[in-house]
Parts: sequence; C-alpha cells; structure tokens
Amino acid sequence: MPFKIVRNDITKMQVDVIVNTANEEPIYSYGTDTAVYEAAGVEELLAERRKIGVLDAGQVAITPGFKLPAKYIIHAVSPYYIDGKSGEDKKLRSCYEKSLYMALEYGCKSIAFPLIATGSFQYPKAEGMEIALSVIHNFLMKEDMMIYLVVFDKEAVRLSGLLYDDIESYIDENYVVEKSLLEYGDCYKLEDESYDEYEVHEKIQANRSLDDLMNNVGETFQQMLFRLIKEKGRDEVEVYKGACKDKKLFYKIRNNVNYQPTKHTVYAFAISLKLSLDELKDLLQTAGFAVSNSNKFDLIMTYVFQNKIYDIYKIDCILYDFEEKHFFGCE
Repeated sequence: MPFKIVRNDITKMQVDVIVNTANEEPIYSYGTDTAVYEAAGVEELLAERRKIGVLDAGQVAITPGFKLPAKYIIHAVSPYYIDGKSGEDKKLRSCYEKSLYMALEYGCKSIAFPLIATGSFQYPKAEGMEIALSVIHNFLMKEDMMIYLVVFDKEAVRLSGLLYDDIESYIDENYVVEKSLLEYGDCYKLEDESYDEYEVHEKIQANRSLDDLMNNVGETFQQMLFRLIKEKGRDEVEVYKGACKDKKLFYKIRNNVNYQPTKHTVYAFAISLKLSLDELKDLLQTAGFAVSNSNKFDLIMTYVFQNKIYDIYKIDCILYDFEEKHFFGCE
C-alpha cells in the first residue's frame, strides 16, 4: 500500500511526518504554511524554525510536529515560479526527493505531501503534478514507505485534467455510447456517423495472427505472466513493485500454476509490463475476464492502454477523479 491520493486537510493526517511548503526565511505566510503553523502551534513551531535559519529553495529541514497528529514536519523550501527556465524544476524535484530521504533517515513509515509550490508560489499545477509523481514513483521502486498526496479541495484540483486533457470527454463519449447500445441496440444511432462502435469491437483482434493466438492456447494466468516477463526481459522485482504488489503475493503466484487473480491484479501486472491493449485482453482472458465499455473502470483502463499510460500513480489520479473505488498504488 505505498501511495494514496486523499482529500483532506494535511494538518489532520495521521502519519509520521507531513511536508510543509515553506519559505526561505524563518517566517510563515499564506496557504499550507499558515495552516501548518496554526495547527502545530505558532510560537513553538516558529521558534524551532528560527533555530534552523535561512534555507535555499529546494532545501529541507525537519522539526517536531508539536500539536499535530504527525510526529514531524519537514519544511520544504519551495521555488517561486519565474519562467520555467530558471531551474525551478530541479528545485521542486529536490523538495520531494530530500523530503522522502529525510523521512527515511528519521525512521518514518508514512509521509503526507501537499502539491508543493502550486499555490501561492504559482508553480503550474500540471508540471508540479508530473514532478511529484515522477519522484514518488522512482522512490517507491527502491524504498518502502506509505506516501499520501493530500488534495484539500477536490473541485479546485482536477488531477487527471492536469495530466490528460481528453480523459473526461473520452469517458463521457464512450460510456454513453456503450450504455445506449446495450439499452437500445440497433435503434440507437450516433449523430457522428464517422464513429462506429461495432467497428471498434471488431478491431480488437484485427492485428493478431492466427498463429499468435493458437501458439499459447490453454495458458493459465501464471504461465502467461511469467512468459511475458521473460519475453520482455524484465526483472521480477521491478515487475511486482511496478504493479504495487508485494513479494509475498508474487511468489504465491509463481508457485501456483493455477493461481486465480482478481481482475484488478491482472490490470496491475499488465501496467507494470507495459502491455499493448491486445496483450492486456489476452492476459485478462487467461483469468476468465474481459473488458467491457459498460464498466467505467474497464473503460478508463482501455483509455490507459490505448494511450500507453504505464505510470501507475498517474492512473490512480484518473481513478480518483472519477471516484472509482479500486486504485493501484493504494490497494
């Protein structure tokens, strides 16, 4: 359970350490900074911050959490956004990286981040999101920690929209089409005659040869999974970590040729292996599953694989926005 997006007030997070968007000077100002100081106790926290002194953008420092539920506060000095060409990206990346490794140094098992610098520091939210997810992904491929990305106001930050501007229209269009076809059949006609839903379904296996389909007939999920790992030259540890699965589950699958996964688990390994949409559907079929456009989760996953989105945390951003209950990084 390494990563989770939550809608909450960061000062109320029950974690070992929270990260505060801090100033270079030992003062506090707007937004998250003010909320953290007021919740922790202004006098105590400000006195501790003054002991640290001036910090440059991209640097971090740690203090006690005082009245917060969190044991510690990491003060990450955020870069002010100038023009995107003044090293802001390196400084923002440093805020996340140094915060994570400082938390590790202090023995923390859980940490909560805001979307650093995207408020009063005016860092573009889309770029800020990309950097946050990139650093978190790289860290969790090497280390173990529960990481929360805290979004205070869900309406103010449409996470998937920061990453993919067409996802909402794709889901709306295809979900409506599929539901209408199921309910009305041939009586339902699209205004846009250039879009043929039946043609989409007919193309699912269009590029697969009969030999490809027959060579591996009868494979179980376990057999196909390990064949794909070998064919793609992937490291097993990298694969199960990339799927946000633990070693115990992975070896349980390895030792049982007839292992029956959940549909969610199949998707997770398919993402980690960066499968094509056809390969995904084959892997699902070995476990007795299929993709349905009348299921919103399946529809989102179809979009993901069509667009080759293999970052499991970006996928969680999309699922969070559309209020799906099943996530990958936070299973």
